Amino acid sequence: MPFFTIQQCAIPAVTFLVCLIAYPSLWLLRRLGPQPLTQRQSIILHVYAAVIIYCYYKACFTDPGRIPKDWVPKQSESVRGKNSEEERQRQRWCRKCQAFKPPRAHHCKTCERCIPRMDHHCPWTANCVSHTTFPHFVRFLFYAVAGMSHLECLLGSRMYHLWTQSDLPSYLGPSPGLMFGLFFITALNSVVVFALFILLARTLWCLGANTTTIEGWEIERHETLLRRARYLGGVLEGPNGAKIRITRQEYPWDIGIFSNIAQGMGSWNPLAWFWPFSFTPSVESGLEFRDNGLEAPGTTWPPPDPDRMFRIAPTERAFDPSKAFTHSMDPDEFYKRQQADRMRPSFDTDTSELRRRQPFHVRYDKKSSQRRRDEDYAYGTDNDSDGEEHEQDSHDWQPKPGEGEEGWRNSEGERLEDFGVDEDVEFYDEDDVPLGELMKRKNLINNGTTH
Repeated sequence: MPFFTIQQCAIPAVTFLVCLIAYPSLWLLRRLGPQPLTQRQSIILHVYAAVIIYCYYKACFTDPGRIPKDWVPKQSESVRGKNSEEERQRQRWCRKCQAFKPPRAHHCKTCERCIPRMDHHCPWTANCVSHTTFPHFVRFLFYAVAGMSHLECLLGSRMYHLWTQSDLPSYLGPSPGLMFGLFFITALNSVVVFALFILLARTLWCLGANTTTIEGWEIERHETLLRRARYLGGVLEGPNGAKIRITRQEYPWDIGIFSNIAQGMGSWNPLAWFWPFSFTPSVESGLEFRDNGLEAPGTTWPPPDPDRMFRIAPTERAFDPSKAFTHSMDPDEFYKRQQADRMRPSFDTDTSELRRRQPFHVRYDKKSSQRRRDEDYAYGTDNDSDGEEHEQDSHDWQPKPGEGEEGWRNSEGERLEDFGVDEDVEFYDEDDVPLGELMKRKNLINNGTTH
């Protein structure tokens, strides 16, 4: 079933599930011992159900945010004047949005735009969990777990009462329909509350550490690159054979647990964290974030990754000095050629579609095989037969749709696309700011300086 169809069914399905657990449970609890459901308990369960539905709908229908078209990264006076190496900011550019990308923002392939502080695209809310929707999402999980845990205690007491009365004749106990309903609702509630508790615990851990699920993936990716570099002399090979030094970089957005929670929930008031009718954080508050200052000024996240860098494509046209400073190409044609050139770098296979770098283990196996052949040739030996089959597999590797180094998975088997991120944009378009945009910014800075 297509993803968009699942999303269209998600909201009605979750609403039906909440109603299926909540209201039949009220009917059962009123008819089962050891004592009838009190009016106070009934009001509490009704309030829980209403708050869960409200917070869920807020998480579903709140706009996840859109990066303003005129937004540009802030630059200090030293960057404008001296363009110092220490404070030079890396420019994140989204090719599909044709706009700068703020820190912690990512391009969602479902929403088809860059989302501020994107956590992931949730199929169960049919919406992005972002800077604006994250507080509603957390409150939904919190009240769902709290309400269903309270219901589990009430259902459990009825189950225990039936167990203690199991030696009585059947005509003195509840009807088979009531017993089946109790067992079914208890089992369903137990499974759902267990799954939601795990999701809530993980979300609260990320909230306390001020990380998103995407940034958790990036942290693990950085650790993988550090392990690779440790065995290869501290450097990894980038496009065109460039040697990229990989050094440990601290995560910049962890600014203290209380500040982390306040930033994530959009308020410094702890009461507002739990209040279902709290205001939605503004998009403007999710464009810039205070870092912890553990790294040098200008250091950006995520850390350098050789597999996200461009390879300079060799030109196929001969250089003509007489036409070095002339331009007769139509602007539309020039733009199309520029787009085609930007799709060309950092790939190893010749296909008409997007070409991707081979996975690290394939490239490493090729290099190891070549080094063994060179050593065997130098010493006059022939030991290629031992690894001939493995080497042949490495050389015959061809990318399938969606495969390549950006297909790297973390320890839980997740790729960036599993969080709803457009991998092609994330891996091959960052830092590739168009020349026209750079000149426009330069003119704006110069005009601002003269005035």
